[in-house]
Amino acid sequence: MSGNSIPSLVTVDTNGITPIQQMVASCSGALLTSLFVTPLDVVKIRLQAQKNPFPKGKCFVYCNGLMDHICVCTNGNSKAWYKAPGHFNSTLDAFVKIVHREGIQSLWSGLPPTLVMAVPATVIYFTCYDQLCAALKVRMGSHAEEAPLLAGALARVGSSTVISPLELVRTKLQAQRQSYRELSEVIRFAVVSDGWKSLWRGLGATLLRDVPFSALYWYNYEKAKAFLCEHYNTRQPTFTITFISGAVSGSIASIVTLPFDVVKTRRQVEMVEVQAMNSSSKASSTLSVMSRIVAENGVAGLFVGFLPRLIKVAPACAIMISTYEFGKAYFRQYNQERQRVRLRSSHS
Repeated sequence: MSGNSIPSLVTVDTNGITPIQQMVASCSGALLTSLFVTPLDVVKIRLQAQKNPFPKGKCFVYCNGLMDHICVCTNGNSKAWYKAPGHFNSTLDAFVKIVHREGIQSLWSGLPPTLVMAVPATVIYFTCYDQLCAALKVRMGSHAEEAPLLAGALARVGSSTVISPLELVRTKLQAQRQSYRELSEVIRFAVVSDGWKSLWRGLGATLLRDVPFSALYWYNYEKAKAFLCEHYNTRQPTFTITFISGAVSGSIASIVTLPFDVVKTRRQVEMVEVQAMNSSSKASSTLSVMSRIVAENGVAGLFVGFLPRLIKVAPACAIMISTYEFGKAYFRQYNQERQRVRLRSSHS
């Protein structure tokens, strides 16, 4: 990129930064969030594996706070991040024993699949949101306050649609115990047997949860950020303001969309288990899964996992958005400084 192109790009973008700079900021946020939250889920899965060992062909959900991964058990104990070599009495005890026996690096043993999937998804999602929100605020006029709601929903649809085939292929690779070198063969077989649409299988269940979450999250985040900026009499949100706004908005969105999360997880797990066992039966629909949960456990069954989800989502949202906003603020200041230097040099 030439030096003369920076000012023109900055003036085009209402946020004062370029789309490339937005991508870098969101990428750094995704990396930092993954580094902080991954150990929590590694310990949680190890505790789950100890209490209820995962038999071959069964699945469990691995989530780093940015996105979910459906993981297939091939032989019950092959992956370091869910095998249970000892007895853990509590979460803290698990942390201590895992670090003592296997080294501190084992707490991040689930990080590679996270980075492969979550980083590109997050970069697409956050960059699309900022671009859409800026454009919608101009077009919506008097209804500009609702722009984050619509932009958040549209950005999530876009990122989930792009990433969905990658997640499905990754799950197939794991279920069939194949290497990434055999990736093209896996994709070709899936397309030949079930058509191109099969690469987006399960997307509807994902969107059912993620789109409402995203719309609520961004709407509440922008409201909370504006309120705190006004309360503390500052024009630019500080790191603390964005951190608190992210945690609060993430908590609200996770509570409201919890039933969708429960249904989506149950349906996606069933779907992958059918594929892993090479069964000819079809996975249940979203509506039938919801009906079954209510019939078996009542309405309360739709809110199972409330506390674990809240404990994970709130800090993940806070870390991600505050890091992202910090990165944008840095690039915004950098661009302004470059403009001032260029203006001074042109007048001299």
